[in-house]
Amino acid sequence: MKTTSLVLLLALGFAAFSCVQPPDYPVEPELEYIGFNKLTFPQGGANAPFDTLVLRLGFTDGDGDLGNDDAAIDIFITDSRTPDFPEIRKLPVIPEEGVGNGISGEIILRFPNQVSQLCCLVEGEQGCSGPIPGVPSDTFSYQVQIQDRAGNLSNVVQTEMVTLICN
Repeated sequence: MKTTSLVLLLALGFAAFSCVQPPDYPVEPELEYIGFNKLTFPQGGANAPFDTLVLRLGFTDGDGDLGNDDAAIDIFITDSRTPDFPEIRKLPVIPEEGVGNGISGEIILRFPNQVSQLCCLVEGEQGCSGPIPGVPSDTFSYQVQIQDRAGNLSNVVQTEMVTLICN
C-alpha cells in the first residue's frame, strides 16, 4: 500500500512539475494578426455615428520586457494611405516575474471613428474631407510592429483591408 501511495505521489509531483515549464520564445517580440471586429466601417466626422474599429494582435516575447515607464516608443502603426506618418502608441509595462519571463498574450488597439485617421482621404489634402462626391468608399490596411525595452523589434504584421464608407 505504501509503495502504491509513493508511486502515485511521485507521478502527481512529476505531472505538476512538467506543467509549469516556462515557454521557449525568442527574445525578440513576435506578433500575429488575429483580426478586426469589422471590415466595413463608417468614416468619422462631426455628424457620424460614434463607432470604434478594434484590432486584435497576438504576441510572444521570450524575455518578457514589453512596455516602458518612460517616453519610449513601443508600438508603430502605419496606415497604408499615409506610410510616411506612422502612429505611435505606448504599451503598458508588463512586470517581469520569476525565472522564465517568456510571455504571450493579446494586444487590443482601438480606433474610434472620431479620430482623423478613420476618415476618407483625398489625395493632396490632409485630414478628413467629409463626404466626397463620387467617392463612396476608401480602403486601407495597417502594418504594425512593436519594440521591447531592449530595443528588439518584432516582425511586421499586415492587416486585412478595411473599407471606410465615405458618404
